[in-house]
Amino acid sequence: MSYQKGQLRIFAGLAVTFALFSAVPALAQDEAALAETVQNPIADIVTLPIQVNWNTNVGDFDRTAMNMNIQPVVPFSAGDDWNVITRTIIPVNSVPIGETLSEFGVGDVTFSAFWTPKDAGNLVWGVGPAVVLPTASNGEVLGSEKLSIGPTGVIFYSTGNWTMGAVANNVWSIAGEDDRDDVNFFFMQYFLNYNLGKGLAIGTAPIVTANWEADSDNRWTIPWGLQISKVTKLGKQPVNLLFGYYKNSEHPEDGADGQVRFQINFIWPQ
Repeated sequence: MSYQKGQLRIFAGLAVTFALFSAVPALAQDEAALAETVQNPIADIVTLPIQVNWNTNVGDFDRTAMNMNIQPVVPFSAGDDWNVITRTIIPVNSVPIGETLSEFGVGDVTFSAFWTPKDAGNLVWGVGPAVVLPTASNGEVLGSEKLSIGPTGVIFYSTGNWTMGAVANNVWSIAGEDDRDDVNFFFMQYFLNYNLGKGLAIGTAPIVTANWEADSDNRWTIPWGLQISKVTKLGKQPVNLLFGYYKNSEHPEDGADGQVRFQINFIWPQ
């Protein structure tokens, strides 16, 4: 599949998904309150974030890699006192190969489930498992070819116009291709937002990673940056639009030195 045809098929699929979900009527809700709600990774609402990242100056030829994460979040009630919030990350990547070629396809899917108390107030937490499935369309380039599992956790706090917190996990490979490197991978996304009113917010949400199997000087990716977001509507469908830029102060030798991020998050308030 060519890169251009692959992109057309992916975006056509997203258009169909949007059309199907948009048929569900959304409840009226204040934009400011909804903005704070979608900043909570384990809020009790159904959302569909689609995040596109352009990672700059990758590899020997300083090319741009594209990563699109389709991230449905679906909550379930687990009795009177608990919820289970499921989050699935389906990556669609374009990875540079050499000076001119790129490999385009689906990467390894990550599934997480967070057990979190209902009616927790301003401080919310959740814990559970994270599972990385070897689903890459080209495992040699786009995935690890390993099944990996580990713990995951999240904390969220809101006070006044501020929201803050973090999501983190560490996964280890337990099965897969013997000729591939073992997986021991750390992920953390911390966030801080200031809500300006009317659904507008400014903040930061960098993604910090560490490959514990790599050498110590080639292990970490540590970004710094800012983003701006706005809750609005497409027709009757509430969405949160986000744009940000992050500069990596530390990254692996062939890793990106920066990232441009765009996200549209479809929201179905309950």
